[in-house]
Amino acid sequence: MRARKFAPTQRTWDAGQVATRRTGLREQKKQATREALREAALRLALERGPDNVRVDDIAEAAGVSPRTYNNYFSSREQAIVAAVTTEREARIAAAVADRPADVRLADAVIDAIVDQYTSTEDPRQDALLLITSTSTLRDAFIHTATAIENPLADAIAQRLGDTDPYISRVLAAGVTAAVRVALERWLQPPSTPIAPGGLVVPSGALPELLRTALASLAPALDAAER
Repeated sequence: MRARKFAPTQRTWDAGQVATRRTGLREQKKQATREALREAALRLALERGPDNVRVDDIAEAAGVSPRTYNNYFSSREQAIVAAVTTEREARIAAAVADRPADVRLADAVIDAIVDQYTSTEDPRQDALLLITSTSTLRDAFIHTATAIENPLADAIAQRLGDTDPYISRVLAAGVTAAVRVALERWLQPPSTPIAPGGLVVPSGALPELLRTALASLAPALDAAER
């Protein structure tokens, strides 16, 4: 009896399916590991205080090796803050892309930033208090603004229908800088004394600070739409 033969296209299709499935499972595993690390980092920081948490402690609590930890986060502060800020950049980009076409780009960007940074539904108020009371966590929190740039650039380019990548990248970089300035003003006011225990009392309302900082970019965003 002759062996059954399969067409090359069938074999190629099957191999492609297997490769796609493996890639999907690999990404799911990475996402699960990242989530386990950031949740362990925040839990330990809340229990012990961030200065009493080592990378080895976080890795052990998440069930991975310290070497694996270093593949995901460069410091304990980054992991702790990630538990609060994770996926914020993706939500901002999605909000900008989903706004109706008749809404000004400037309004779409500013509203998305303010909504995601000042949501009253955020359940991590204890984590935010921890961040404001620790200088290294404040610095890490401010630095997370840089993650906005690339997803936001893609969302801006999508709204503009622009084939020139520099316009959307420059605009997104400007927005990122404005957000960082607003966060610095909110968390590190130069003339406000630090309360006992190292607690920084945020200066001003964050929504207002964000809108003020971002308003300076509105003319550039409007010009890009013309």
